[in-house]
Amino acid sequence: MNIGLYFGSFNPIHIGHLIIANHAINENIVQKVWFVVSPQNPLKASGSLLNEYQRLFLVSLAIEDNVNFKSSDVEFRLPRPSYTIDTLTYLKEKYPEDCFSIIMGSDSFSNIPKWKNYEKIIGQNKILIYNRPGFVVEKPESQDMIILKDVPLLEISATKIRQLLKSGKSVKYLVPDKILEEIEKARFYK
Repeated sequence: MNIGLYFGSFNPIHIGHLIIANHAINENIVQKVWFVVSPQNPLKASGSLLNEYQRLFLVSLAIEDNVNFKSSDVEFRLPRPSYTIDTLTYLKEKYPEDCFSIIMGSDSFSNIPKWKNYEKIIGQNKILIYNRPGFVVEKPESQDMIILKDVPLLEISATKIRQLLKSGKSVKYLVPDKILEEIEKARFYK
């Protein structure tokens, strides 16, 4: 099976993440999308992160009614910080019958030279890139890179969502309703 791995902190998961994952499936680029919740991204400060189990719960809640989506805690059991190359190696050993592609924004792709063994990641994996404002990738660097076209992108970021929540403003329509309910009930990001 062709599986798209969507790595992220998902702090919190939002509508933009879900639209991109759904687009990759609708365009028959992948058959399933696994949302790989990263407990600790080595390129981000962990101070603003919600606990990884709470973030995993929110991802699972957001995608529970979509059979093509799966939440993954694979990085919770691997050494920290989480390195994509290590996760890919583990998944390829555990699921040798599956083919994995990496879904990433052009902003993350612009930072890929900072990633551990990034040449291996690019050389041995299909990379699916969606363009983010200010980080446009126009042409793929190799045949294993696909620029996702016609993605209905929204300028939504988890950082902006956290800022709005912290200042007591509404994030309705930026996150799924059940995620909003859970954030408000648990008083996350206040």
